[in-house]
Amino acid sequence: MDSFFPYICIAGAAFITTLVLVPPVKRLAILVDAVDYPSKRRVNTKPIPRMGGLAVFAGLVVACALQVTGTILWDWPSALVPHPSMSINYYLLGVSFCIIVLTGAIDDIFTLTPKVKLAGQVAAAIVAASSGLTVGSIVNPFVSGEYLSLGWLAYPITVVYLVAYTNIINLIDGLDGLATGISAIASITMFSFAVLAGRGDAAALSIALFGTCIAFLRYNFNPASIFLGDSGALLLGFALGTVSLLSVSRTAALTSLLIPLIVAGVPILDTLAAIVRRKRAHVSIGQADKGHIQHRLIQEGYDQKQAVLLIYLWCILLALGAAAINQVGIEARIVIFAALLACSIAFAMRLHLFEPVLRHHYNPKTHKDEIVTPDDPAFAEEEQAAEHNKKAHGKE
Repeated sequence: MDSFFPYICIAGAAFITTLVLVPPVKRLAILVDAVDYPSKRRVNTKPIPRMGGLAVFAGLVVACALQVTGTILWDWPSALVPHPSMSINYYLLGVSFCIIVLTGAIDDIFTLTPKVKLAGQVAAAIVAASSGLTVGSIVNPFVSGEYLSLGWLAYPITVVYLVAYTNIINLIDGLDGLATGISAIASITMFSFAVLAGRGDAAALSIALFGTCIAFLRYNFNPASIFLGDSGALLLGFALGTVSLLSVSRTAALTSLLIPLIVAGVPILDTLAAIVRRKRAHVSIGQADKGHIQHRLIQEGYDQKQAVLLIYLWCILLALGAAAINQVGIEARIVIFAALLACSIAFAMRLHLFEPVLRHHYNPKTHKDEIVTPDDPAFAEEEQAAEHNKKAHGKE
């Protein structure tokens, strides 16, 4: 129990800091007009301040400061020791977190263009990779004792991985408490893996992330009084991606790389479905729509709380599956992974996640190609036309 005492303190510090700072952050968000106003794409029916990520970030900062203080004054195990398989500059890694939060906060206030926001994410990921946070080689799953060296590719692969992980949380942030709760489930799961692997840095960061997420849920669960905003959603995704990389060796087994992806399986599947859905609709993959998991559940008749709790249960199932994979042999791992994948795909198909909700439509009045949604009469007309064409081709 004594070995877990520092982690309890770190989680508690993150929890209390975030809990105390959310109210002033709400006032700040309103002051700078970082507010989500009701619209067709949004579920909220009244203006809600965003930029809650600042309170989450403050919780992480205080937790890290406590970890350093505990190491100096109370002989806590240091999380800032050289990584057993990576040479990491933790201060440079901290700078990357500042960049991602700053990018999100600016977007919350001024609404950046997608390219500018992506540039901020890439900059943060590049700094993180420059700090030494990379996987240098992967164990060859087909030949025992062999390694596949990534060489210079380790850096761009790390950048792409972190940017992707950052965005999967951002994309699923559509209902009160959804992204925060998913991140809490993922972080506590990754904490258990980090402790078992003896990764003190990953364990400290993940337990701090868990504490701050639980505190933020106090204000963010339905009915939410504040949203994460991009400052929070980008931070949570970036932090989870960082923890997942800290938890593996520089020479990583394929399984150790798959486990964090399984833990974040729900937002990953939702992101994949969004790409497929928008490609099928012939629109940009960056074009927002209401076809995400949370939207589909609402359309099925669930209210916000029910939809969020169902997704939580799905995430917990995947987390338990990942924990099981971490403890069994290769044959059992394959069976468990296949079962989790089959169940997730079946659920996705049941919710029609891969079916388009956005289409292009030529408007004869404006003489322009416009995007239509199921709410527009043009969408129904296209459905009827498509059905008519199918029948006509069938007769031919």
